[in-house]
Amino acid sequence: MFAAAAIALLVTLALVLVRAALGPSVFDRAQAANTIGTVAMLLLSVMGFLNGRPEFLDLAIVYGLLNVIGTIAVLKYFRHGNLGDPDDLGEDGPR
Repeated sequence: MFAAAAIALLVTLALVLVRAALGPSVFDRAQAANTIGTVAMLLLSVMGFLNGRPEFLDLAIVYGLLNVIGTIAVLKYFRHGNLGDPDDLGEDGPR
């Protein structure tokens, strides 16, 4: 049963890679990258269960948290052009 789940996750990963390559905008590609990270996290969890290594679940959780933080940082960079320059107080404040 878990082997079937691993195969389904690999198929999903292939479909998302196609979406990442053919996405019409940067934000679609960022969403595809986030989905790749989520599928990789699920695949890591399933493979750890199949191999009898439950500590892989801890690694998957850490990877998932890094995936979310990385996606937010990339989207903020594409929207604002920087990640928060301390000299820049925003659009309304002085520079």
